[in-house]
Amino acid sequence: MKILTALPVYNESEHVTPVLRQVVRYVSDILVVDDGSTDGTDRALEAIPWIRVVRHPTNRGYGAALRTAFSYAISEGYDILVTIDCDGQHEPCRIPDFLAACTDDVDIVSGSRYLRRFPGDSEPPPDRQRINHIITDELNRILGLALTDAFCGFKAYRVASLSQLELTEDGYAMPIELWVQAAKHGLKIVELPVPLIYFEEKRAFGGALDNADIRIGVYRAVLERSLQRAGWRVENMWQP
Repeated sequence: MKILTALPVYNESEHVTPVLRQVVRYVSDILVVDDGSTDGTDRALEAIPWIRVVRHPTNRGYGAALRTAFSYAISEGYDILVTIDCDGQHEPCRIPDFLAACTDDVDIVSGSRYLRRFPGDSEPPPDRQRINHIITDELNRILGLALTDAFCGFKAYRVASLSQLELTEDGYAMPIELWVQAAKHGLKIVELPVPLIYFEEKRAFGGALDNADIRIGVYRAVLERSLQRAGWRVENMWQP
């Protein structure tokens, strides 16, 4: 079984080295997608010889970094891809749990911060929790899914299943497109509970997305566009 663990990174010079030191305790094949960092992250990565790095010359977005990781895993013939964020809010010690859950009949193992509570869980920023719940509920209603957390980046994928997906979104809304494509292709999804950890509650999305109302509007626009591309009828889609 050929396994790759990938971390999308943008301006994480403070976190990247300690996080990678934890990740390498559980997996040996590690890819970092540096999405055009400008804070010295690239220099920190150059000092770590046991990782592979793909660098975007400019910042393209979280979704673009994930798509680069997906393409790399497919082209290099990996069987399973684990994705984990590099801001310290995902615990690398849980990587073996994701690998164990990614069995032959499971296509996506998705972390959920809301499936159950853990001792010491953070209180999430209210707007982030509210928007996550709204979009998660809408995805479940429209696509017939049973998700509890649509936006957790801690996942394991069967790479053969990833190759079926047509993904184009570059930004933070890319997981919405992923779920639409997963439903279109009938992929088997399981959720795995993970702790809810926020070290930097005021960390920004950037630009207009820092406004909660604009962010939910962008997410819904991506959902509608993704449904149309996948062949869903979208009339009255916001009606319960």
